[in-house]
Amino acid sequence: MTKMDDVAKLANVSTATVSRVLSKNPNVSLKTQRRVLEAVDILGYKPNRLASNFRKRSSKTVVVVLPDITNSFFSKIVQGLEEVAQSRGYHVLLGDTRNNVESERNFIDLVNQKFVDGMILATARLPKEEILAVSQEIPIVLACEYFDGFDIPTVTIDNVSAAREATQHLVNLGHRRIGFISGPLSIVLGRDRLKGYRQAMLINELPVEESLIQEGDFTVQAGYNAMMKLMASNHPPSAIFAASDEMAIGAMKAARNKGLNVPEDVSIIGFDDIPAGTYVHPELTTIRQPAFEIGTQAMNLLLDMIKGCAKERKQLVLPHQVVLRETTTSPRG
Repeated sequence: MTKMDDVAKLANVSTATVSRVLSKNPNVSLKTQRRVLEAVDILGYKPNRLASNFRKRSSKTVVVVLPDITNSFFSKIVQGLEEVAQSRGYHVLLGDTRNNVESERNFIDLVNQKFVDGMILATARLPKEEILAVSQEIPIVLACEYFDGFDIPTVTIDNVSAAREATQHLVNLGHRRIGFISGPLSIVLGRDRLKGYRQAMLINELPVEESLIQEGDFTVQAGYNAMMKLMASNHPPSAIFAASDEMAIGAMKAARNKGLNVPEDVSIIGFDDIPAGTYVHPELTTIRQPAFEIGTQAMNLLLDMIKGCAKERKQLVLPHQVVLRETTTSPRG
């Protein structure tokens, strides 16, 4: 295995000079730089990045922890944060917790061991005190999630308002019996979207029937299962608000299996605006989150913190939008 000493000998320089050239130190003459880089190329030398990290106390790497890498909503977030990271000379490690708390804890341990310079959490199922403790040791940014009363930088939307607008859209169409398929109520996103649904129902003086609220986990299968339960009621709802597009797509499949037409027999609105929403038939009405911008803003916040130039405004709330397509209409009769 080629070592830095070998490069130094071939280039007739010191190992310190080789290190300065590889780290792009400007205080090395162009002639010496060329000689070192030619030696690197001839010998096929690969720098030991881990050893370099210990010397520099910097890995130029950040870890991004996702709850479910198969959910296409997160792909746009990843694209946004990758674009910023690459433009600023950083590498990104992706971690998929599969909605498992222990997996999330394992990734935080990786951060504690200083193998990465910072972390973006797009999931936060650990107790907030644990995450706060880690945030005192290393830069952390929350993307989509947040903690009330904790000074941890956050990039998200107003999920309560967005859910209220989604429900209000169905009310405006004339629906009075509206079912809700929530996300996990153990996390803030699930609770906020439920809160928005309840607010819209109460504002319009419509009863909130607990039997019309089914808890899911943001997956297609959860949406399918919840919809089957809602449609099994003696008095099923005429409209459904699903707290994610994937659950909305699952609900659409369940409706078809029950012999129902969307939106003629039951209207459905989702949340996220994933690409698949425009490929299902009929096309899905939804709430659009600016996923790409969530990624870019979160990465910029994190890298600014790492470099010690973080902005004062740490909690960013980005705009959302109701996207009207084909899965909602006025109820029959």
